[in-house]
This record gives sequence, structure tokens and C-alpha cells, in this order.
Amino acid sequence: MTSGMSMSGRAAIAGVGATAQGKLPGRTALDLGIEAFRHALDDAGLRKEDVDGLLTMPGTTSPEGSLHYLRFGEAVGINPRFTASLTMGGGTAGALVQMAALAVASGMASVVACVFGDTAKTGGVRFDRASGGEVPWSHWGMMGAAANSAVAADRHMHAYGTTSLQLAEVAVTCRYHASLNPNAVMREPITVEQHQESRWIVRPLRLLDCCLISDGGVCVIVTSVERARDMAKKPVAIAGMGQTYTAQTLEAEKWWYVPHQKQALADAFRMAGCGPRDIDVAQLYDNFTISVLLWLEHAGFCAEGEGGAFVEGGRIRLGGELPVNTAGGNLSESYMEGWLHVVEGVRQMRGECGPRQVKDAETCLVTGRGMALNCSNAMVLRTV
Repeated sequence: MTSGMSMSGRAAIAGVGATAQGKLPGRTALDLGIEAFRHALDDAGLRKEDVDGLLTMPGTTSPEGSLHYLRFGEAVGINPRFTASLTMGGGTAGALVQMAALAVASGMASVVACVFGDTAKTGGVRFDRASGGEVPWSHWGMMGAAANSAVAADRHMHAYGTTSLQLAEVAVTCRYHASLNPNAVMREPITVEQHQESRWIVRPLRLLDCCLISDGGVCVIVTSVERARDMAKKPVAIAGMGQTYTAQTLEAEKWWYVPHQKQALADAFRMAGCGPRDIDVAQLYDNFTISVLLWLEHAGFCAEGEGGAFVEGGRIRLGGELPVNTAGGNLSESYMEGWLHVVEGVRQMRGECGPRQVKDAETCLVTGRGMALNCSNAMVLRTV
């Protein structure tokens, strides 16, 4: 069996591609995925014939499985020897990129394309269905992802004195970063006061605490570090990986704190041979502002309960101690369920981010989480 340490740095991200984001009438999940795939091939300097691995995430509005690997492979004209389709909400991007890295390291594939496309905005997806599986939580009035994270925010506030003003710091920072990103959906800066005046969605979360709903497509291409060195762009090594899952929810006393995320981060750090102090920039999955506080605590950037204080004073802004979500994140760039967090991490490591570039950045932490807070993953990306 391949050990965690021996896996470190064996695979690299060689190409990334993304379509326009936002409201894209007339587009389909399939054609957005195909466009992103082409952009990623161009980014890496590859042809479609070079791709022998295909991993896809069907979007929320993919009719008849249009982003299933069979349909996508047929549409682009490739016959992969390693393939799968997976849906784990915001945890899918990280899981598929890690699966691609494992395939490359084991020799099951040499070049793997990980693809996502969705038309949630024009398709009218509201993400307000009840969680809970066979026993829907709607019995308690708990509808959708916002309600799940509202419980986490409320408990964090009660236990640690976290405030809505501290959540506002996250929203304002992400919007500022998006203002420097020409591809972001929401580029108009916001203030703490505007955050506080935005309407309630599920108390204590306001509108500006919540992620966007977007159309778009994204592709990430993974290969070996050795092969990536000969491609068009500077390779970015996948230095550390970690995944954790839990089937326990309401029956677990601290379910709201998603403690299993700590293990995913610890595993990624261990594989990469580094810790939180070594991270130059972080792309932390931000379906809601409270999510960022929890990631900061779980990763060890601050102690449990100190996430609110940590984000104050510009600490997570460009130029601060730990720049977070430098493209704007799910809150302001676009809601691609975590896929664009990977893309921004790669671009930061390449030094391609222009006015939002973190100077001399060499390590990036990327995280993802999905479903009813059940799954999580983390990656440490590093320059080669």
C-alpha cells in the first residue's frame, strides 16, 4: 500500500479552466463542462487524446445525466481507462482531484480531467430542500443548507461570543477580493453596515452571509509532477490530501461544529509535512460565512472559539496574515460548489492573479465540504 508520505507531491495540477460565471441563459451543464474542459486542455498545452482519465460531477440541473462520465466522454470524444461520476455537494471537487491524484500515482491513468458544469441559476435551484435523508428535518422546520449552518452559527455565538459583525468581516473581505477579480459575479464592494442591513435568511445568517447560486463550468487536469514539468504552465504539486466523513448528525452532541473536518486537515498537513504556520494563502469552502470561522479553527490557525476574533482587523484580507478566498469564494466570485477554490489555489501558486496575487506564495490550503455537513476534504498545494 502506498503510504501518505510517499504520495506527497507525486501528482500535480497541470491545467485549469473555467467558463464565464453567473446567469448564463441558453447554456447547459454539458456545454459548460465541455467549454471548461477545452480551456483546461489549452491551459496545460494538451490535446483531448492525451486524457485517459475522466471524473465528473453532475450539476444540480443536469437532465438525463448529461455530466455523467458516459455522456460527457461521448460528447468530447474520449475513451478513458479510468473514470467515475460522483456527487458529494461542495465536497466533490476536492474528492475528485484527490481521486485523480491517486489514479496517477498508482499508474491507473496518466492524465485525468475532473469536470463540473451546472445551470443552477437559470435552472431555478434554491437549495432549500429538507436535509435528513429518510427522516427529513423539515419536521423541525429545518430546510436546506442555510438552516444547517444557521445552527452552527447560533451555537458558536452562544458558546464563544461570536458576533454577526465578525461574520461580516468574512463577507466584506470576500467581496473586496472579488472586486479585484474580473471574472467574479459580484464585484461591487460592500461594507459591514450593508451586511448588517441585509435581510435575514435563517437567523443568525443574513443574505450577505450566504453564497451565490450560479451557472458555470470548471475543469481541473491532474497528472504526474514529472509529466507536468513538460507542459505549458508551471505545475502545482498536490503535496497533501485528506478526507473525512460522518453519518452522525443530530444525534452527535457537537454535530454543528463538524469536528470531523479537523481530521481531513490533519491528514493533509501530515502528508505535506507542514502545518498551519506554513500556509501562505487559503481557499476555504465558504457556503456561509460561519464556515470560514470553523475551517480556521479546525486547521489550527486559531483555537476553538477564536475564529471570530481571528478574522478581525484585516487578518484574512490580502496583505494580512492569512489571505483567504482571494478570488471572492462562493460568497462573491461564484458558487461552483468549491471547484473555483481549487482553480484559485492553482493560479495563486503560479503567480497568475494580478492585483490579488499573494506575494511569494508557495503553499495554499484548499478545503471542501458538502451534503448535510457530512463530508469534508483538504489539500495542500505547493509550488514545484
